[in-house]
Amino acid sequence: MCIAILSTEHPDYRLIICNNRDEFFHRPTTRAGWWPSPHTHVLGARDMARAVHGTWLGITKQGRLAILTNFHEASRDQAIGNCSRGEIVNSWLTLPPDSPLTTEDFTAQFTRNGYRKPIGGFNLVCGNVMEPLAVFSNRGAAGKDVRWVASQPGETVALSNTEFGDQSWAKVVQGERSVADVVAAHVDGREDEDALVERLMGVLSTDTLTRLEANAELEAYIEHLPGSVFVPPVGCPDDGVLEGETSLPGAPNGAPSAAYFRGLYGTQKQTVILVGYDGRVRFVERTLYDEDCRPVPVESRDQSFEFICER
Repeated sequence: MCIAILSTEHPDYRLIICNNRDEFFHRPTTRAGWWPSPHTHVLGARDMARAVHGTWLGITKQGRLAILTNFHEASRDQAIGNCSRGEIVNSWLTLPPDSPLTTEDFTAQFTRNGYRKPIGGFNLVCGNVMEPLAVFSNRGAAGKDVRWVASQPGETVALSNTEFGDQSWAKVVQGERSVADVVAAHVDGREDEDALVERLMGVLSTDTLTRLEANAELEAYIEHLPGSVFVPPVGCPDDGVLEGETSLPGAPNGAPSAAYFRGLYGTQKQTVILVGYDGRVRFVERTLYDEDCRPVPVESRDQSFEFICER
């Protein structure tokens, strides 16, 4: 169960973003990078399990940002729609660099008319990193309401796979508190930027998951996942994706192959984004496991990007 933490508490940064992507390790995913033409202004990793090649987290050279978390559903049928949730993120990030569409315009497409495509539940943060960010969902009691975050200094909020603001999830409370503590410690210690990145990665690696018996299946862990920011590998290892199974997601709008919903599950990627008041962006992605469920060597798991937002 993923988590995104956003903070405006650091005096040297307009915005800090921390994100864990929790997923089945077999699900094919690229590393972060600048996307190919015609969307070379977009930076982020991509989910390759569906034809749309969507993403859960991305940013553009113009400062457009989108972060998506799945909404925890009662059944897999509810959770997996015919259309990819990554398509929603793509639709914001891949707008032409000079598009006049505002965050308010974009969110209105969903909140006024509802999202009518057959799609699983989601929470979405979107906007421009130099401005307040919108948070909305197609599930929950506030499904048609837009909340605004990062609107002033001194905020730290977290979003997971439940309704925004749900403090019953320990990982949300812990994530918010830990990032606020890390920011304060970094400021007091007058540390450099690399130290801040590592401190934030440490927050994302906070493992308080209740351990069950050996070889316990993922379903047994589900009720415990909201209690830990970091999810270590859980579930039963298998023999991997069988030959030919990877062809299934190629069908337009089709559901991804069942092969991508088995085997080990856990925190597969961690991302820290720092946005300065001058528009400088630093994007650091850490990949922990590959598609064969093997730990990525420490020396090759990080990628770092830096650019100035175009205005």
